[in-house]
Amino acid sequence: MAAPNPRDTTVAKTSDVPPGPTTPPGPTTPPGATAPPALAVVPGGEGGEGVLSGPYRALSIGIVSVVLLIAFEATAVGTAMPVAARELDGVSLYAFAFSAYFTTSLFAMVLAGQWSDRSGPLAPLTTGIAAFAAGLLLGGTAGAMWPFILGRAVQGLGGGMVIVALYVVVSRAYPQRLRPAIMAAFAASWVVPSIVGPLASGAVTEHLGWRWVFLGIPVLVALPLALALPQIRRLASGPTGDGTGAPASSGGRRIRLALAISFGAGLLQYAAQDLRWLSLLPGAAGVALLVPAVLGLLPRGTYRAARGLPSVVLLRGVAAGSFIAAESFVPLMLVTQRGLSPTLAGFSLAAGGVTWALGSWLQSRPRLQPHRERLTTLGMALVAGAIAAAPSVLIEAVPVWALAVAWAFGCLGMGLVISSTSVLLLQLSAPEEAGTNSAALQMSDGLSNVLLLAVGGAAFAALGGGTVTHGATQASGSHPAAFAAVFLPMAAVALAGVWVATRLRASSP
Repeated sequence: MAAPNPRDTTVAKTSDVPPGPTTPPGPTTPPGATAPPALAVVPGGEGGEGVLSGPYRALSIGIVSVVLLIAFEATAVGTAMPVAARELDGVSLYAFAFSAYFTTSLFAMVLAGQWSDRSGPLAPLTTGIAAFAAGLLLGGTAGAMWPFILGRAVQGLGGGMVIVALYVVVSRAYPQRLRPAIMAAFAASWVVPSIVGPLASGAVTEHLGWRWVFLGIPVLVALPLALALPQIRRLASGPTGDGTGAPASSGGRRIRLALAISFGAGLLQYAAQDLRWLSLLPGAAGVALLVPAVLGLLPRGTYRAARGLPSVVLLRGVAAGSFIAAESFVPLMLVTQRGLSPTLAGFSLAAGGVTWALGSWLQSRPRLQPHRERLTTLGMALVAGAIAAAPSVLIEAVPVWALAVAWAFGCLGMGLVISSTSVLLLQLSAPEEAGTNSAALQMSDGLSNVLLLAVGGAAFAALGGGTVTHGATQASGSHPAAFAAVFLPMAAVALAGVWVATRLRASSP
């Protein structure tokens, strides 16, 4: 996730200079490229250097390990959270433990982008990791639910800062030809945690207690940091260009917009959780804060898919929002409509982690990089097709494994799209805008997840499906039409993304 304010539609491309500038890619939360291929030496350039060659080895291992550990924590929390809420007598506040993280991370992304553009990524990265660790310690030692939620909020501040700062590190420390590979490695860091994380968290929660899920990560982060920080200081520290970054007045405006977007998102989430007529008031206030803030923090022309950077940022949100919102309902559909156990329903998505990694690895291949826009268009077509095919399992004659196959292709498409939008963002960003543009990419990703999940959840509930809160759905005996009301609109959103993907190349001057 990244930083503050609007950027022009057309931004200077950076050349392939060794530890050069440019902009970072976007987050995405999911996996995307098998670790061995992602970290393999990438041919081309001086001496065929790769991300594991001498100048980059310690930095690559360090920052990828940080992402790996954060991914383990992120995937483990969902397993430990219900137990934590029950032991802290805070089940009624359960959703706030998720929304607190999200709302503070939005503000932190903007702050980190602004900070990184003005003085380099080292300070926001170390501050973010310290905040992330402090939040984990607060949560792990909390004696009541509100201190636990406070810990999650502090953790969100740290997480938002870390992801943006890491992307700025990539833009400054790696030449352009190596960025697809390191981004694929970031994506790959989510593959193993997404499969093993919930199982490991369940075992730790059962045998040692839920608190150790939170208390164990801060200690493990020390080693990768020791590897990465000296290299970040050498290759990526200090201000870019003349060191002035964005004007102070512009920076202050961006921070105010970041606060507005965080409060607006928080109010919308509260309204979605409190399904009464009175909740329309905080919902309307949230929209009033959110809309102008989003327009001010995303690149100019994003809402109309202007060519170049605005379309890259828009596509990230369209892809992530439609896919994640749809995926949230897949296990529930398999459990309630086809009678699968929760474990088998979860395993139906397991192959997706591997194909997501494959897609991310494919986009990093030097021979395919000249065709990045076409790959991204193909990826969005695969995503749209997978989402559209998912409700076919509501028909008894369709075997359950058909959904697993379709979702594997959808994840392949997501691997192509998510990593490619990160790489394209770097290519289309001037060095001094790396943090700002990275923040925009991450905000597009995160906000679209929440908004489209809220829309899908409302449609699901309206047709008798149940209630949805931050990805956790409660439903029994849901009507099949409720699931179709989620998947088909999300497939339409993803199909619109196919058109957006044709507008990623900046228009010629």
